[in-house]
Amino acid sequence: MHNNVTRIQNVFGFFTSVAFAVAAVIAVSVVLSAQSPSASLELRNIQVVTGRPHYYSSKREEYAHVKFDLDADLSTLYNWNTKQIFAYITASYPSSDPTTIPASEAVIWDAVIPANNAPAHPNTYIHPSLSKSNARPKTKADRLAAQKPYPPGKSPGILKLSGQKPKYQITDVSGKIAERSNATLTLHWNVQPWVGALVWDSRRTFGRWQGLKGGLAGFEFPGLKGTEVKKEELRTETGGERNRGSPA
Repeated sequence: MHNNVTRIQNVFGFFTSVAFAVAAVIAVSVVLSAQSPSASLELRNIQVVTGRPHYYSSKREEYAHVKFDLDADLSTLYNWNTKQIFAYITASYPSSDPTTIPASEAVIWDAVIPANNAPAHPNTYIHPSLSKSNARPKTKADRLAAQKPYPPGKSPGILKLSGQKPKYQITDVSGKIAERSNATLTLHWNVQPWVGALVWDSRRTFGRWQGLKGGLAGFEFPGLKGTEVKKEELRTETGGERNRGSPA
């Protein structure tokens, strides 16, 4: 006859097996959820200046400040197993010597966009159309509505940014970045599920998952600007995240 310890072990083992089986079914079932992300990404303005791009920079160097427009619909990436999406924009450009040095890629903006049922977090992105509002919320419902990572009346994954400042400046290991050509702004994302594997952005169609349409913008780095550029024009900007910064 089994003692109590053996019975507890059997029950726990059965529960664990069932939990893993259910989690596996949930993780695999997301392939049945149709996805059709789309985005329009355009360069608004770019300036290259000399200075300290970050408050912790130890030297002065050339850096680029990029403003962009983004109109993206990533709402179909959210399903029953989506906890949050980490969206980010990169600037890729060839090196000064492509024959010996590989191309570079730098993140200029990112955002953590949770699902509606995900718990609140200090790093949750707040859409600028809400965070820049001068109206002060009066009730708890108004305060919660003012902390959404998408425009009013929309759903998670909708981004409408106009003249958006970067969160990070672009620098190069050589310290020189002016007058580089064949550069590209690209929208990326990483879907972080409740259970299962992480899923990165793709431009290929897989079953009911359509590849991203749009989300690319080619540009060239302009020549170096002088002291006529005001410091206020080179500030970085975040959403609702706490770590804010500006070039020194």
